Amino acid sequence: MMLKKRRAAFTLQVLLCCASLCLAGNASAQRRPAATPKPQQAPAKAIAVRPGVDDSLRPHPPADLTLQPAAQRKADALTNFIEGARLEENGELEAALVIYQKVLTVDPGEIELASRVASLLTRQEDYPRAIDVLKDAVKAKPKEVAPYLQLAFIYARYLQKPKQALDYANQAIVLDPENIDAYQRIYEIELTSGDPKKALVTLDRALAVQSRNPIFWTRLGKLYATILFKPEEEPKPDDIRRVNEVFKRAAETAGDDATALKDVADYYAASQQIQEAIPLYLRVLELQPDDASAREKLATGFILTNQRQRAIEMLQEIIAKAPEKHQAYDLLAQLRDEEGRALARANQTEAAAAEFAKAAANYEQSLLIRPNNARTYLRLAELLIGPLKQSERAERVLTEARAQFRNAPEFTYYLAIAQREAGRAQLAVMTFEEALNEAEANAAELLTARFYFDYGAAAEKAGLYDKAADLFRQSIVLDPANAAEVYNYLGYMWVEHNMHLDEAEQMINKALELDPTNGAYLDSLGWLKYRKGKYEEALGDLLRAAQSLTRDDPVVFEHIGDTYARLNKIPQALEYWQKAIALDGDNKALAEKVENTKLKMSKDDTLRPGPIQ
Repeated sequence: MMLKKRRAAFTLQVLLCCASLCLAGNASAQRRPAATPKPQQAPAKAIAVRPGVDDSLRPHPPADLTLQPAAQRKADALTNFIEGARLEENGELEAALVIYQKVLTVDPGEIELASRVASLLTRQEDYPRAIDVLKDAVKAKPKEVAPYLQLAFIYARYLQKPKQALDYANQAIVLDPENIDAYQRIYEIELTSGDPKKALVTLDRALAVQSRNPIFWTRLGKLYATILFKPEEEPKPDDIRRVNEVFKRAAETAGDDATALKDVADYYAASQQIQEAIPLYLRVLELQPDDASAREKLATGFILTNQRQRAIEMLQEIIAKAPEKHQAYDLLAQLRDEEGRALARANQTEAAAAEFAKAAANYEQSLLIRPNNARTYLRLAELLIGPLKQSERAERVLTEARAQFRNAPEFTYYLAIAQREAGRAQLAVMTFEEALNEAEANAAELLTARFYFDYGAAAEKAGLYDKAADLFRQSIVLDPANAAEVYNYLGYMWVEHNMHLDEAEQMINKALELDPTNGAYLDSLGWLKYRKGKYEEALGDLLRAAQSLTRDDPVVFEHIGDTYARLNKIPQALEYWQKAIALDGDNKALAEKVENTKLKMSKDDTLRPGPIQ
């Protein structure tokens, strides 16, 4: 459709041109000075004109309607052009070319048509004829830049003659020093020839031009960036400054040109110079308040510069103006998620939960608009399983996603985690096995140390301790340097079930070698010593664990209480059990332990509370 529109526009342009030439031909004929009058002759016999007879029936048109020879040629050219356009539209390129070249015979300086004919000939690999057409155009209109550039392209791209190509491109620059296409053509020729230094010299040549055209500078800046900034390499500070200087000129000459300003802002954003990008995006929005793309990029800029609240406000504005755009909901959800985690770290539990809930709602709204977005499903699932602890809701989301993305084992993996956290450990083990098979079948990079750790945790909750141990060992093999959590989980599992205690001690000690001050690992060590009957040693490790944790843990407090009880220090035991139950009110076994201890203490004066040691 776009091709047809371009052809139609081109056709109209040439039609108007040819028509104006025809009219000019007639007008010039009419403006000629009158010839010297001849001696009067006897009047010719008048032709009788019968009323009602059409002039078209006359054998010859009236003299005032007869085209002069030059105008007649133009009219013929116009007719030929229309016929050529029709043939080209029908795919009859050879026939169209024959007709077009008839037009160029009349006027070889019709640059638009010459360029079109040369392009068609180039597509047919008829380079000599294409070159002839363009050279004729140059002769007819030597100050037109376009034919020189097209000749440079043909010589460089198809004929592999860089010298001739450079000559034509340089002639284009002589005619129009601000023509960025000419510099780009030379840049491409030098780069293709394997000489990036000469390509840079070409760009430096353009840098010396005193242009007030911002598009000249944005395009030049992009060319500099493509040669100076290498993929997967950190750009050098001097190169960044060099490219910045070009885009700075673009910004200075842009004025109120929103397109140019946005190009400059995009460069700064892409090169991680967010502080420079933000004011430019703000200016673009002043000029074009409805530019949703600039608004989204500005919001992203606020995010990257930790201006979270401003980013949230900006995204809310985007949603208010364009509620059908899923990207704004995704970005807003990510911000809400980050805000929730920051509040959670500050122990503002209720405020954090509110932010997490808003994040989930935004993700769900995004999925209503674009239900085929796999990444959004995964982010929503992570939020529901983790901070929101709504594993059953996560199961529903992941079951829906799994049905939609059948070749993505990630959804099966997350579904297994959700089932495990929802207390369906046996089902989770089966789903983990399905995820394992799917990953192997699809050659997915899913089977990491973390996968086997999560699978092992599900097997442990299902009571499959040997299977869990095998899975934990596989996780350790895949990433031994980061296996502290796995070592501890395996060791604590054995301690909790009072089995393989010597091997459990080795595992826990390896965890502590990797992370010596971790409170959870110290608790595991203390609990191991408790199982081995070393209560005094156990108490020391458990108290250190409680001090090392960033927040109070009911399990650690219960372990300390149990150890005090073994040491026959009941008041201290009761104190720590009460601390534990304050954090874990649903622990019925612990509640019963507290009530029984209180009852004993009320009957035995020797068990009255004393200072905690």
